[in-house]
Amino acid sequence: MNTLIASSSAVFTFATFASVIGGLGIFLLGMKQISEGLQAVAGPKMRKLVAAATTNRFAGVLTGAVVTGIIQASAVTTVMVVGMVTSGIMTLMQAINVIIGANIGTTVTAWLVAIFPKLDATFGLGLAGFAALVYLFAKRESWKYWGLIFLGLGLIFYGLDLVKSNMSPLSQTESFIDALKSFAVTDVATGAFSIWGMLKCIFVGAVATALIQSSSATTAIAVVLVTQRMISFDTAATLVLGMNIGTTVTTWFAAIGAPTEARRAALAHTLFNLIGVIIMAPFFPIALPLADKLFGISQMDTTGLGFAVAGIHTAFNVVNTVIFLPFTSQFAWLITRIIPDAKIHELPRLTVLNPLKLAPVVAVEQARKEVEQMSNRCETIIDGVREVLNGKTTEELENSIFHAEEELDILQHEVSQFLGVIMTTNLPSDVANRARMLLRVADELESISDDVAALLKQFIRMRKANMKLSERGQTDLISLHDMCRTFAGTVFEAFRQGKVYAADLLNHMHSDASGITARVKEIRKAQMTRMADKDPTLNPLCTVVVLDMLNLYRRLKEDCLNIGEAMLEEGRV
Repeated sequence: MNTLIASSSAVFTFATFASVIGGLGIFLLGMKQISEGLQAVAGPKMRKLVAAATTNRFAGVLTGAVVTGIIQASAVTTVMVVGMVTSGIMTLMQAINVIIGANIGTTVTAWLVAIFPKLDATFGLGLAGFAALVYLFAKRESWKYWGLIFLGLGLIFYGLDLVKSNMSPLSQTESFIDALKSFAVTDVATGAFSIWGMLKCIFVGAVATALIQSSSATTAIAVVLVTQRMISFDTAATLVLGMNIGTTVTTWFAAIGAPTEARRAALAHTLFNLIGVIIMAPFFPIALPLADKLFGISQMDTTGLGFAVAGIHTAFNVVNTVIFLPFTSQFAWLITRIIPDAKIHELPRLTVLNPLKLAPVVAVEQARKEVEQMSNRCETIIDGVREVLNGKTTEELENSIFHAEEELDILQHEVSQFLGVIMTTNLPSDVANRARMLLRVADELESISDDVAALLKQFIRMRKANMKLSERGQTDLISLHDMCRTFAGTVFEAFRQGKVYAADLLNHMHSDASGITARVKEIRKAQMTRMADKDPTLNPLCTVVVLDMLNLYRRLKEDCLNIGEAMLEEGRV
């Protein structure tokens, strides 16, 4: 008989555990759906918010709070920040301000759980089912993403109800209650505040959040436990301290292998939360009993306890922000001292980022920044070939051009891989159009670098064969080179300015391209005429090299023209 009871207890415990884990998984899935839907709906506005973060520290904090409030996950926001620092969109100072704000924005989830404690599985499933129909069958793209948002909201309510309903029987399970008491902050017998209990509670909150990688989920669990009287408010409040430490682990995952600035952003997130906990924790033995006396927290109903936990979560992060904000410059200085500059120049790399953890609009903006760096590098090597053509070449200059061409090959591969992953997700049409444009532009820029490197090889070929351009031949090639450089500069500037200004900047693009084509034909005709006239000063092999160069300049022009066409097509969509 005892064996049968023990077996039933084991099955019950496993079923309860499975249901709690399942509910938590559904909750996290709902958070993900809400995040994706809101990112899609608010895509253009999020781009403006990111731009606003670069103005001043208060704008940065507000940006972090608003963006995190929208996407419901501080870890996602801080991963975005690491990505933006990695790709050069944001400086360390700006990143610190956004991270500070993100900690405030993440408290929205606790308030959501506290405000809607009575919404059960039936409501959640009904909302999710209706939203799923909207998402699947709506014709308008905006309706689909609103459907995705409410689908996520329904899953959150359903998952949370599963967690609550399956934890309720555990309140009658002696072993489970004893386990919770083992890290209680307040001694049950004496009512005294336990420092050792507080440290254990902070540790548990940090580890649980690090494992789940969502402070929103662990905060929701804390609210459930306190509202069902399984833990005290003091314990729940102390768990919140640990959660703020544990949530920084996700940022380090994003920064592994990243350039120095990205690792500094991750360290800033960790130190900000850790120092905040170190400052706040000593006040808890005094502040928590005082709050209970003033507001009667221990006597509150379940709704009131939920509000109290959400309030302590928000209060911690707001107070921490008030303490840190005046000293962000000094904080950034400390970070740079802990992680000094690299001894060699580091290039941003998209491959260290996980595009699936970023808001699509931000991920595409990071790719755009990388492509812009490709265009800057192309301009530099085109100017370098101008120096070679003008007879001012050095071995260092030529090696730098070949090295840049190799780097551009790598960058093009990274951009293609990065955008390829992004385009497998649900993207708003404008973001998808921009991603396709960037893929095409990156490919054309890589082709331009190949053309420039091939031009340099032709000059080296002439030098090794002791050939030299005539004065007229050099003048012709310099004039053609300058026409191509001006054309490329116009196209690259249009890319930097964006599709809003591209049409005006590229107004004469086709006529300029035709002018280059005409100039190539003129030079080719002149070369062929001199050969037909058997000009004694003309080296036939040199003429062959010049003709090869003309073909390369024509290809370079076509590559630039293709970039312009890609931008104009994006503007017309």
